[in-house]
Amino acid sequence: MLISRELAKAFNKQIGYEFGASMQYVSIAAHFNQHQLTLLAKLFFAQAEEERQHAMKFVQYLLDTKGDLKLPAVPAPTPAFASAEEAVQAALKWEQEVTRQISALMDLAAKENDHLAQSFLQWFIDEQLEEVVKMDRLLSVIRQSGERNLLMVEAYLVHIEKSK
Repeated sequence: MLISRELAKAFNKQIGYEFGASMQYVSIAAHFNQHQLTLLAKLFFAQAEEERQHAMKFVQYLLDTKGDLKLPAVPAPTPAFASAEEAVQAALKWEQEVTRQISALMDLAAKENDHLAQSFLQWFIDEQLEEVVKMDRLLSVIRQSGERNLLMVEAYLVHIEKSK
């Protein structure tokens, strides 16, 4: 086994968090879809898939290192949001929490001198900066536009996509 039991247990918990995030992003996407904000819905459906892929990276790592894979139960996501701001605020809060979770995993891997796990987790640390910045910017744009001008947010997303 190339991973300690303690770290494998922590990775299993993270798998649950990542699958939970995926489901939460589906719920956020559905909120925007119900309001005919198709680009915001598309962004969050894509984010849901990305979170699922993150969970699967942890699954594969546990399989590769012969760790015990024990998939945890995933709580139901928040089913509805009162506003676009509330939905994106929830996403930002989640990404900030995931950043803390990944940092704690890195601390544990460092404490155990597990260089393989540290190398694996470094990708997630880099990814979290990108995720927090993306949600923080989106929340800022939504706050600036206001709930009545969410079509401006859709236009902003078109502009961002064209500039890539």
